[in-house]
Amino acid sequence: MKLVPSSDTVKRGLSAHAAMGLLAGALLYLVCLSGTILVFYEEWQRFEQIDAPEMTSIDPDAVQRGVEAVLASERGKPPTTHLYVHLPVPELPRTTITTDTQAVHLDAAGRMIVPEQNHWSEFLYALHYTLNLPALVGITIVGALGMLMIALAVTGLIAHPRIFRDAFKLRTRHSEGIALADWHNRLSVWTLPFSLAIALTGAVIGLATVGGYAVAARYYGGDIEVLYATVFGDEPEHDAARAPIPDVAAALRFMDARLPGVDVTYVVLHDPGTAGQHVQLVGGHPRRLIFGEYYAFDREGGFRGTAGIADGTLGQQAAASNYNLHFGNYGGLPVKIAYFLLGLAVTVVSATGVHIWLGKRRRRGLHEPRLKAAWEGIVWGAPAALAVTLAARFVIGDGAPFAAIFWIGLAAAVIGWVLRARKAEKEGVPAMA
Repeated sequence: MKLVPSSDTVKRGLSAHAAMGLLAGALLYLVCLSGTILVFYEEWQRFEQIDAPEMTSIDPDAVQRGVEAVLASERGKPPTTHLYVHLPVPELPRTTITTDTQAVHLDAAGRMIVPEQNHWSEFLYALHYTLNLPALVGITIVGALGMLMIALAVTGLIAHPRIFRDAFKLRTRHSEGIALADWHNRLSVWTLPFSLAIALTGAVIGLATVGGYAVAARYYGGDIEVLYATVFGDEPEHDAARAPIPDVAAALRFMDARLPGVDVTYVVLHDPGTAGQHVQLVGGHPRRLIFGEYYAFDREGGFRGTAGIADGTLGQQAAASNYNLHFGNYGGLPVKIAYFLLGLAVTVVSATGVHIWLGKRRRRGLHEPRLKAAWEGIVWGAPAALAVTLAARFVIGDGAPFAAIFWIGLAAAVIGWVLRARKAEKEGVPAMA
């Protein structure tokens, strides 16, 4: 006997399919929105904690004193595996030391002044990178959304063969649906190179971890560390025996004397205070997209070599350029402003795309006012929820549960819009096209 699903079953299946499409569109919209705001990541950190000491540079000996003071403050605790020193840069002119358990700002003399308090910025970072999900799951989903964004851009071009010829044609006096579609198509064309670059680099960053495990399993016997060493350099064998704190100042002085054209941005101490410890300096290269080169030093400050990122294989240089190209961390404030405006346009494209899709379904007889209301709740609720989290930062403080506030606020906005649509349905009020 041939089983034919009822019309009601078909209708429910179509609604479920549309809801899944809406979910994918919602996640893509959130990634675009949060990424646009995250362009000013360093500026947000300064805004969060305006009283932190700032400086244009810091003396190597002051850095050494700061490292020793922070490690001394952690005596009696489990030893930290990594210690990071963020050195002053124009976008964030602060010296900050971060360990496994704390982060503190230093003054120009290397004294510990105040704990770092930028949890809202870190929440925003996590929202964009992982959607506040567990790291591996979240970053993989975001990477997949980057691939989806590429597919949408390519298929959009194929579906609209006149899109370039009509690049500046706006029918603003026509119906809302036509005007909205024109804005969607025009912004898509104007931002196409940017959106493809952002989507591709985002996909590479997001899928790098999963891809790395796959490559390691296939070619490196499952050892992910060996794979990473081919790109970022290897590390000495671990030796947990106690040893004096390494001479960071000597390494910094070496860079000043021998490589004055390299802008040192980070100091990384691996297993500080052990016999196996070593020091890495991250140095930025002007007029290069790479995030920097790793310069390795022993615990006495003796130079041991580089990872080869700046002059290594094309794959190494491409991998090291993804982050800056994705976030616009090159060219200073003008480039950041350009990324923000282009990111805002891509966010509008994402929002209007789903709206147009729902409109087309409605014109085909698939009237789904609740789905449309849910989308409106996402589009307007997400920026509103972000604004609430920022307000909570200064009302509640640095320890506010930002992720919970955002997701609960967004869910409340979606539910509110859906309930309003449901009420309109019961009262027989026609939904807007």
